[in-house]
Amino acid sequence: MNKSNEEQGDAAGTERPTLKTIAFMTGLGVTTVSRALKDAPDIGHDTKERVRLVARQIGYQPNRAGVRLRTGKTNVISLVLSLEEEIMGLTSPLVVGISEVLASTQYHLVVTPYRTAANPLDPIRYILDTGAADGVIISRTEPKDPRVALLMERHFPFVTHGRTVMGLEHAFHDFDNERFAYEAVRRLVERGRRHLMLLEPPPNLTFNIHMRTGFERAVHDFGASIFPFSEVNLDSSLPQIRAACEKVMQSPAAPDGIVSGSGSGAVALIAAVEASGRVLGRDIDIASKEPSTFLQWLRPEVMTVREDIRLAGRELAKAVIARIDGRPASELQTLSAPIPTGEV
Repeated sequence: MNKSNEEQGDAAGTERPTLKTIAFMTGLGVTTVSRALKDAPDIGHDTKERVRLVARQIGYQPNRAGVRLRTGKTNVISLVLSLEEEIMGLTSPLVVGISEVLASTQYHLVVTPYRTAANPLDPIRYILDTGAADGVIISRTEPKDPRVALLMERHFPFVTHGRTVMGLEHAFHDFDNERFAYEAVRRLVERGRRHLMLLEPPPNLTFNIHMRTGFERAVHDFGASIFPFSEVNLDSSLPQIRAACEKVMQSPAAPDGIVSGSGSGAVALIAAVEASGRVLGRDIDIASKEPSTFLQWLRPEVMTVREDIRLAGRELAKAVIARIDGRPASELQTLSAPIPTGEV
């Protein structure tokens, strides 16, 4: 009789925990342990929890090659991220949020990085052609995103961090950037600021549309004016953002209020404002979105709202698993609101 990969691991005397290890520690049969880990409906809840607890404690990982041979599945979720997202401080909380959901499932997370300068279709084609994952999470969505078109054409489960305007029904989780920008302008105007500037997302990304729409609508509604600022965007380096803002501050018609689409960008803006001799909170105000609370703590004079990237990770993980299980994409579209300063 042929032995399974895990049984062979025991016979070879390896230290890798196997189903037999869990069976020995729980007093259950190997078949029961296996079915409990697969969430079989005929296994009781208490038994499943006991098996999962032991599995976590001993660091059990199923043999992926064996799983793939038996089921055709990899039990892998691929998170395709650009290196720019690490610069913006988004990667770590996103991965944490995804991992929190996957921890109680059979799925494992694999991060697939790429540079924006490269072809963004390359990592998607690799996953599709090699069968490297059961589902994909992609971010930095574009209005007409070719990755979305390709994944839908191949009927492959995926979810996007951000929306598209392609008229295609796909799963997504997004942050309400339009609402953020609108409220940021409102708060600046309430402080008496009337000549406003926006440090916006890259023009090729969908959330640029949302943020600019909210900004421009609020400027119109509250009777403010716009100072053009398109030399740099959120993908620019902090020195580039600072240099561009310092140049702006030399203008006799310099803005008295700034909306920043990221916390790291706000740091460069603050440096430029103070290098010009202006006092933040007296001569000029900044309203910024941030993924954490460091601006709120270090520079309380900056008006901040938080984008919960960890929540985004959890929502994306739940959505991609649901798509793998066949749930309709139309039921898996969520939008999170800005979290005001001082709220968790």
